[in-house]
Amino acid sequence: MKLLKYYTKSPEVTTLCELLYKQGYNIKISDSFSLEVDAAVKDFQRKNSLVIDGIVGMKTWTVLLQKNSAPAPTNSADKFLKESDLITFANQYSLELAAVKAVNEIESSGKGFLINNKPKILFEGHIFWNELKKRGIDPNTFYNANHKDVLYPKWTKIYYQGGVKEYDRLNEAMTLGNDPKFKDAALSSASWGSFQIMGFHAKNLGYVDTSDFVSKMEINEGEHLKAFGKFLEKNGLLVHLRNKSWANFAKGYNGGGYKLNKYDEKLAKAYAKYSKN
Repeated sequence: MKLLKYYTKSPEVTTLCELLYKQGYNIKISDSFSLEVDAAVKDFQRKNSLVIDGIVGMKTWTVLLQKNSAPAPTNSADKFLKESDLITFANQYSLELAAVKAVNEIESSGKGFLINNKPKILFEGHIFWNELKKRGIDPNTFYNANHKDVLYPKWTKIYYQGGVKEYDRLNEAMTLGNDPKFKDAALSSASWGSFQIMGFHAKNLGYVDTSDFVSKMEINEGEHLKAFGKFLEKNGLLVHLRNKSWANFAKGYNGGGYKLNKYDEKLAKAYAKYSKN
C-alpha cells in the first residue's frame, strides 16, 4: 500500500478514512490527509502499540487491515471494470479507446465501490427536497434541525460525509417518513457508481425505475459504464467525446463549474497519455 502522511492527497487516503471510520473514528471521508485524519492515525497507532508518527506505512496499514479483516466476496474481482468492458464500450459508441480510458480515469477516480462492497454514492439533500415535492410531499413539514444534514432547499456541500458515511445519510433520508415514497425519493437523490449518475435519471436512461437502476449499480462497474453510456447518449455528449472537444464535454457533464477543477485539462492530459500506447 502507498505510504501516506499529513497533507497527502490521493485515492488511497479515502480508503484509509473508511478503515478508520470502521474503527470508530468519526472523521470526514475524503482523499485529503487532514489534521483530523492525522489525529485519528496517531490515536490508532497509540492504541495498537505502533510508533506514533502519523505516517501510514507498511506496519500501520498491516494492523489497520487486520483490524478490519472480513471474508472477501468470492466474486469480488467481477465487480471491477475490465479492459474488455472499455473496448466493448468504445466499439458500441464509435469512440476512440484512448478517449474512453481518459474519461474512465478522470471521472471514475478508479473506484466505483466502497470497502463495504456497496457502490460509491453522494447524497444530495437539495435534490431530496425537490424529489419529495414531485411525489406530493411537502418537505417543509420535515425541515428541522434533526434532519438538516439530509433535507435542505438549496445546494450545499457542508453536509457531505464521503465514502461509507454517505450511506448513513441515505438511510436517514429513506426512513424520514413511513411512506414508501421517501425511499424512492432518497434513492433518486444520490449519485451512483463510478460515474456518479443521479438516481432521478433512471427512467430516462431506460431503467424500469430508480430501484431497478440501483440494483444494476450494485452488480459491478461494468453496469456503471453502461449507465454512463446511456447518459452520454441521452444528453448529446457523445459527439464531444468523438471530437475530443474536452471543454464542451466537461461543460455538458459537469456543468459550468468544470473550469474550477480544470476538468477539461485533466481529460486532455489523460487522453494524450493513452493515445501513445
